[in-house]
Amino acid sequence: MLRRLLKAIRPGKASAAASAAMEHWRRNDLAAAQQSFRQALAERPSDATILANLGLVLLEAGSRDEGLGLLQRASEADPDNLGVRGKLARALLAARRVREGIDAYRELLRRDPANARARAEVLQPLLDGCEWEILEEHIAALTRAVHESPRPAWVQRIPPFVSLALPLAPDAQRDIAVAASRAIAQRVASLPRPRRGPREKRARLRIGYVSADFYHHATAHLAARLFELHDRERFEIFAYCHSPDDGSDYRRRVIKAFDRFNDVRTLSFDAVAARIAQDDVDILVDLKGHTARSRLEIFALRPAPVQVTYLGFPGTVGADFIDYAIADNVVVPDGDLAHYTEKVVRLAGSYQINDRLQPVATEVPSREALGLPPQAFVFCSFCRHFKIEPVMFAAWMRILAAVPGSVLWLLQGAGAARLREAAGRAGVDPARLVFAPGVQKAEHLARHRAADLMLDTRLYNGHTTTSDALWTGLPVVTVPGATFASRVSASLLRAVDVAEGIMPDLAEYERSAISLARDNERLARLKRKVEANRLTTPLFDTAASTRRLERAYEGMWQRHLAAQPAAQFDID
Repeated sequence: MLRRLLKAIRPGKASAAASAAMEHWRRNDLAAAQQSFRQALAERPSDATILANLGLVLLEAGSRDEGLGLLQRASEADPDNLGVRGKLARALLAARRVREGIDAYRELLRRDPANARARAEVLQPLLDGCEWEILEEHIAALTRAVHESPRPAWVQRIPPFVSLALPLAPDAQRDIAVAASRAIAQRVASLPRPRRGPREKRARLRIGYVSADFYHHATAHLAARLFELHDRERFEIFAYCHSPDDGSDYRRRVIKAFDRFNDVRTLSFDAVAARIAQDDVDILVDLKGHTARSRLEIFALRPAPVQVTYLGFPGTVGADFIDYAIADNVVVPDGDLAHYTEKVVRLAGSYQINDRLQPVATEVPSREALGLPPQAFVFCSFCRHFKIEPVMFAAWMRILAAVPGSVLWLLQGAGAARLREAAGRAGVDPARLVFAPGVQKAEHLARHRAADLMLDTRLYNGHTTTSDALWTGLPVVTVPGATFASRVSASLLRAVDVAEGIMPDLAEYERSAISLARDNERLARLKRKVEANRLTTPLFDTAASTRRLERAYEGMWQRHLAAQPAAQFDID
């Protein structure tokens, strides 16, 4: 032990290279970080921390197999190193090996029950895997802890995205987001701030969009048409993309839609911020918030005079470096404005942009080909499994029990086995849960037409999932809650003028779903209404939604030009 300690503290090339690697990593210069970590590893080939850190950098850079291999080696090299165990657990989740990730976290917490980071991070895989029995204990502790003063350290470390799927009040979600954003700002506090010269004289506002989702992803599915429809006489549109090039039609379409498309995947945070400042961007729009692969660090460096969060994260980012959040008066009513650190700009209709040109495959597979009973009533919910929580799942099982022979059609995912087990415990044949594999977007939209009714989730609604259903003419029932994430489906249903799908409580949600399943004529009328309203109401009027968003940008810019602070306002 003493020998290992002395080796760890002895100065030399490896420690200098490891220190340099950490600095490169902090700046998000992954290529330089890899090079320095490999140099350090050459000097200390069995150093578990260096192995683990290099593994994580490789995972971030997309080298999944090599990264996981190094993390496994690190854990074997120093089994008692709890920091390495935590890194391995996070890496397993990043590789979507949810069950192994849960096991790694549970072992870490067995060895170190007070580990705040692990206790906070284990919530995500438990949600993904529908591990409700274990999760119940964590949620009970969390519910108690959010009311304590001061709140325990592990509460402050809960990922904000995860908090949206937990039964937390809006003020608790805000506080979690604030803690995360403060940590982000602190990480880049020593990096150089970008220098902006005097704004050049020009007629057009420069809008920059920053995202890791400019490829075959829900954000591109929603927003591709927005980028195409921006008024080029009033706006110049820039992309700062740190997403992979998947070669998809969505990727090609998005690249073509921007006036300038900047691929910044390999650039450090400060280099991207410097590029944005050099481009003289007026309004910088974050499309990620606290979601996977976000780069809020760029925004913390303040490269643009006005900074906005939109579309990707349904809640407050909690950052003093974000001026505005885009919403509507359903997801953020007047009484909730205080839960936002940003000033909220609310758009008429729905905040969510949708693509009126989104293609739907013309051929709908037969129910038999989709694994569905030909004559059964098909309820569906195509949300990710982390959104499915016990209260709503119990309601779904009661609905199935009341509609003999019906099935519930879900997406395949890490929670499938646990969901089948939960169905059995509820007295429902697990075979009545049918799981759909992933397919291309146009085919996924087409298969909605094999379903009869979409059942929305509760704490974290379907967002793109709900608009997908409505775009294909499929009715949706939802029960809005107390947060942005739990009100999105209500916003979408109002914007397509099918408010009869919005239920006041869970009991009425169940009654409505059962009634529609039993009344073919009523369901047919509702389907006809959704189909007729798609192209005549605000939700899928992409051009009108784009104009409203542009007026919001202009309102923000006028306040900036007048040297006025950001302020809440609405756009009709």
